[in-house]
Amino acid sequence: MARFTETAIKRIAGLDPFPLPPIIPVRYPVVLMHGFGMIAGLRRGGHYRDSAESLRLRGVRAYAPNVAPYNTVAARGEMWVRRIERIMVETRSSKVNLVAHSMGGLDARWIIAHHGFGDRVASLVTVSTPHRGSSLAEFILSSPERLSKWLTDLANWMGTQVVDDGDADFRTAVAELTPENVANNFNPAVLDDERVRYWSYAGVAGRGCDHTVNPFLRLFNSYLYDREGPNDGMVSAASARWGEFLGELAADHAQQIGASFPGSSGFNNSEFYASVAQLLANHNF
Repeated sequence: MARFTETAIKRIAGLDPFPLPPIIPVRYPVVLMHGFGMIAGLRRGGHYRDSAESLRLRGVRAYAPNVAPYNTVAARGEMWVRRIERIMVETRSSKVNLVAHSMGGLDARWIIAHHGFGDRVASLVTVSTPHRGSSLAEFILSSPERLSKWLTDLANWMGTQVVDDGDADFRTAVAELTPENVANNFNPAVLDDERVRYWSYAGVAGRGCDHTVNPFLRLFNSYLYDREGPNDGMVSAASARWGEFLGELAADHAQQIGASFPGSSGFNNSEFYASVAQLLANHNF
């Protein structure tokens, strides 16, 4: 009877000696930089809040600041600089690791190159960043005038409401993301810094692969596939490659920041960012 009782108690209320996830010993704070728009920003706290909280459970000093969702790289860059400087003061750290999604990766490259952050950024990991632009920007810019004005006015209004110190310039920001502009203007002016380690991931879903894409991204996914090949509904895998390429993720653009829909692939957002943190720890970053 006593043995049966002991077994039952262990089964029902047994305590794991280490009930929390193992600590990932990342040397420098991790700043999660969100992209363009408000796919997941409609959730309380913004795009990356949940991912940052998950990393903090693993001992990572992770931050998920928010900047203007519909503004240019330069304007967003100014905001990122203020956020990152505050983080460095708070953590008393001499450097940070930047993990950036989508347009956030262009913002990160910009501040490294144009704000003297080469000695303050240990590494940059980009996730589905349009390093060579996205044909979707051309699609949006070519929309009928009435629709374009409605979309621009709505985005600009939202962009000025969601962040206290934010502003918005939707159409100029979209124009910056065209393949032509990124290839001819952005990339030649934003060179990598040899003091920073650059890594990248690409996402793939929908056409051309076995992973489902969010229904809201299906039109974009098909349009982009015809012009650039496999993509995640916003950015092609070819455009996302930069620095040392670490592979493709079976996740659409929204899943990569934790916004999934019923029937989506089994991509685990928290585990992915934990693996990124482990990569940083392995390199003593």
